[in-house]
Amino acid sequence: MNRMMIFPVTVATVAAVCVAALGATITDLGPWYQALEKPGWNPPDLVFPMGWTLIYALITISGITAWRAAPTAAKSEWVIMLFALNGFLNITWSLIFFRMQRPDWAFIELIGLWLSILVLIIYCGRFSRTAAALLVPYLGWVSFAGALNWAVVQLNAPFG
Repeated sequence: MNRMMIFPVTVATVAAVCVAALGATITDLGPWYQALEKPGWNPPDLVFPMGWTLIYALITISGITAWRAAPTAAKSEWVIMLFALNGFLNITWSLIFFRMQRPDWAFIELIGLWLSILVLIIYCGRFSRTAAALLVPYLGWVSFAGALNWAVVQLNAPFG
């Protein structure tokens, strides 16, 4: 593998690991979270780290694929910027939900996260259907998380 091929793989992998690690560090499943009422369809806590591991792997592969497929340097920079924005929004949701203990605000932020995934799918799909398709499970996962977040808000409001 030449240097031009290794660079996107390295950057995307390091970025995904950093986002995942920050999100995991911020996530606190302690007494506050355990005391929240959750809907009957809430999966066991063990499902989330397994799901996120798969999702981050798909995001990483999608980012590498889109970066390599981008027809110009400017479009590659947009790929990087959109993935970076998405990573920021992903971490921010965990911060708002778990650290600030504001599921109501987190749900509003999650709408922005969901839209950022949709933008990534549309933008990357312009030059790589594979990169776009790899993000579809992420959109589904965040949609499920959004429904769960909304249910938590409905069962436990008001917050703050």
